[in-house]
Amino acid sequence: MTDLFDVMYNCRAMRRLDSKPVPEELLLKLIEAANQAPSGSNMQRARWIIVRDDEQRKRLAALNKTAVEAYVGPQSGRAGALPHQSAEKRQRMLDAVLWQAEHMQEIPALVIACFEFDEPVPAGQAARAGSSLWPGVQNLLLAARALGLGAALTTLGLSDREASREVLGLPDNIEAFGLIPIGYPLGNFGPVTRLPVADTMRWDQWSES
Repeated sequence: MTDLFDVMYNCRAMRRLDSKPVPEELLLKLIEAANQAPSGSNMQRARWIIVRDDEQRKRLAALNKTAVEAYVGPQSGRAGALPHQSAEKRQRMLDAVLWQAEHMQEIPALVIACFEFDEPVPAGQAARAGSSLWPGVQNLLLAARALGLGAALTTLGLSDREASREVLGLPDNIEAFGLIPIGYPLGNFGPVTRLPVADTMRWDQWSES
């Protein structure tokens, strides 16, 4: 079995994915892994939709492409470089996002991470349920890496809340939080680049030293 720390330290966001189908048993294994995550009061309200139908994928891909185009457009205010990320690296990431936007309908499985409420709730209130869903999403991403599958979480494809709800046929008490394309990677897995621990933590209380 792949070492857990190797998986975590080499779990890149893989956006360029092959159109080759992913076996159903592997997709179900991802959901089983996701369901092992903790949730508030162990309510286990995470719900998952695996979209494989061609027409459904096309509709979700169209919504995602519209959102991505707005995200990278000249009026978006998106920075060309950041203190921790050179313009070259940022452009490579953007190129992958744009590639995915052009090819999402070809990716074999789109997993929609959802949460089931007892009753319909406003969008702002629904966001609070994320703490009972995001751990499951991370489990899914790590499980995909362990199985040699590429994956990357995006919320852009669900930006048009009403349109995505209509495509997914969601009842009023279920909210969609994230979209995770799943497939065999066209690129190579490798180590992630992250800040050192010394830059991101302090003992007992915050200080600059």
